Amino acid sequence: MRGAPLPVRDGLGPDRLRMPADADAATVVEFLQSRHPDEDWHAHMSAGELVDEHGRRVDAETRYQPTRFVYFYRDPPPEVPVPFPVEVLHRDERLVVVDKPHFLATIPRGAHIRETVVVRLRRELALPHLVPVHRLDRMTAGVLLCTTDPRWRRPYQELFERQRVTKEYEAVAGFRPDLEFPRVVRTRIDKQHGELTAVQSFTAPNSETRIELVERRGDRARYRLHPLTGRTHQLRLHLTALGIPIVGDNFYPVFRRRDPEDFTEPLQLLARALEFPDPVSGATHRFVSGRTLAW
Repeated sequence: MRGAPLPVRDGLGPDRLRMPADADAATVVEFLQSRHPDEDWHAHMSAGELVDEHGRRVDAETRYQPTRFVYFYRDPPPEVPVPFPVEVLHRDERLVVVDKPHFLATIPRGAHIRETVVVRLRRELALPHLVPVHRLDRMTAGVLLCTTDPRWRRPYQELFERQRVTKEYEAVAGFRPDLEFPRVVRTRIDKQHGELTAVQSFTAPNSETRIELVERRGDRARYRLHPLTGRTHQLRLHLTALGIPIVGDNFYPVFRRRDPEDFTEPLQLLARALEFPDPVSGATHRFVSGRTLAW
């Protein structure tokens, strides 16, 4: 977390907690103990790892600060290790491009904190301020673009926003002889905060994907996908809309919970390549995944 008064430690930035205006507390520690009684706040203070938003150490006498923030480190709960490495495709002073495996989340969120691309790379590459420019969901493998420092993120993020990045995906899915390819799928995709799955309709489209048939093997086929937009679960939903859901998809068309220790049957979706003009150097980059999908 760049700009926080405590540095990134072991790949993770500090937690931040806002002190509400209406809390009945005389000191910061009294407030914290009322909200999180199981946390050892005296240990945090003794280690100098409990500070206010200006970086000043908080002790037992520090007066309560309504509407202000307090920062501290908190160890996340144990996680099931994802048994696949993150392969680095390219690294320079601004960029780190990786080949993400299936089952590994991009950023710390929810139940996945340490077992994420960001935390792993910060630790393995000694880049405490590394941040992703875009995201791949946990079940999608392939090319992921990161910057070595947040100050470089915006120029590269704007390439995605201005649709100057050529994105190429591959998927293994069902085969229907009545479908003609190539074809373009346009639908409306909406996802509510807190919901795991998105809802798709065919009115007022806000998503678009060009789909090409690469090869067929029996009742399955391999497809090349070129998303023009980047809606949540867009490629999963567009192939589901055609009646050919991606192999290994436990979200669509029917949601099925997966055991967190089950690393078999990954979603057969791969971010195969990214191509874009570098906004700093002007060079054209193309990065290609070395992974393959299972039939």
